[in-house]
Amino acid sequence: MWGNMAGKVAERRAALRERLIELAEEQVAAGGLSSLKARELAKGAGCAVGAIYNVFEDLHGLVLEVNGRTFKKLGTAVSVSYDGSESPRQRLILMSNAYLEFAVAHPKLWRALFDVEMTEGGPVPEWYLSSLGALFGNIRAPLSELYAEMGDEELGLMTRAMFSAVHGIVLLGLENRISGVPPEHIRMMIAQVLSRIGPEVAV
Repeated sequence: MWGNMAGKVAERRAALRERLIELAEEQVAAGGLSSLKARELAKGAGCAVGAIYNVFEDLHGLVLEVNGRTFKKLGTAVSVSYDGSESPRQRLILMSNAYLEFAVAHPKLWRALFDVEMTEGGPVPEWYLSSLGALFGNIRAPLSELYAEMGDEELGLMTRAMFSAVHGIVLLGLENRISGVPPEHIRMMIAQVLSRIGPEVAV
């Protein structure tokens, strides 16, 4: 009997956890991280505010769950299909355009990936790093072809540098008030930068 009761409690806890993540994702998608409120989450989930903290240590942990989902969706989005004729540069450009399209389609969730604060010295969840690693893996593959002479560590740094470059172009491009770059020119900027990386071979 006790085992059955414990099982039902675990099931209810798991269901509440999933529901809270879904509600948090909806809140962040609609209004960004600042819109995430415990009282609204509790109301939507039909539970007491305190019940949230029985499932998550704090709202930061809930945000990480939402961001983990977003990273997976982003990784799927940039895993574009190729016909086999594209050069590594062209594949990087296609992925970068897919990254841009994701940011345009899901601006608040996308911004939340980079607006969340990590506790200094605190551990970053392994599954979170895995989701981020999958995204970097998509970028690393064509770079490994362009820079075949690079070792693992150097290639890892190049991958992060490439991501940072494209992310910066997209971020400033979408913040037209700051950059002065019309959104329709972002693709052109990405192509201009990426078509010049690697050995001097025509794209």
